[in-house]
Amino acid sequence: MSAPGGNAAVSHVLYLHGFRSSPKSTKARLVGDWLAAHRPDVRWWCPQLPASPRQAIAEVANGIAGWPHERMAVIGSSLGGWYATVIAERLASSRAVLLNPAVEPARDLAAAVGESRAWHSDEPFLFRPEYIDELRDLAPPAKLTRPERYFAVIAKGDEVLSWREMSARYAGCRIRLLEGSDHAIGEFERYLPETMAFLGLA
Repeated sequence: MSAPGGNAAVSHVLYLHGFRSSPKSTKARLVGDWLAAHRPDVRWWCPQLPASPRQAIAEVANGIAGWPHERMAVIGSSLGGWYATVIAERLASSRAVLLNPAVEPARDLAAAVGESRAWHSDEPFLFRPEYIDELRDLAPPAKLTRPERYFAVIAKGDEVLSWREMSARYAGCRIRLLEGSDHAIGEFERYLPETMAFLGLA
């Protein structure tokens, strides 16, 4: 099955979780379970991302170095949505689904510098001041290339990020604007069919 725009069918899917999150997040597990049940032929990878943005992007780039980029898709949530945009812009041919994506993480995460806890464990999570500079250095271009390959799911009820800012950033891309909901998109399972259809997997 072909994906939107006549691109080659997706054979590899990368999922990038959000800040202080992990592959145990509800959305990551939902995507992984759906692919296992409906598309076991598709390779799926959801790595645990380190706190350092530079290291996170380097590890992801290394992990997908052997993937056919014209047949891969990336899904990212929150900070992972920003990372997904970085990856999609670098590869130029990948399709991306963004779930309440961060737009200006260098600005927004300045207040998160220091030690906290990961969401899905009691492990300490140290976010260093230099990571803010790494975010600035990694920033994708202000003007997205090929906006038709992006699908953004944005919740007006997001209590962390501005839905207006997200909508403006991804103007021209396909957007599913949710009335209400929240940052985690607790009802994300409802939008899985649309997500997978966008990727040509359903």
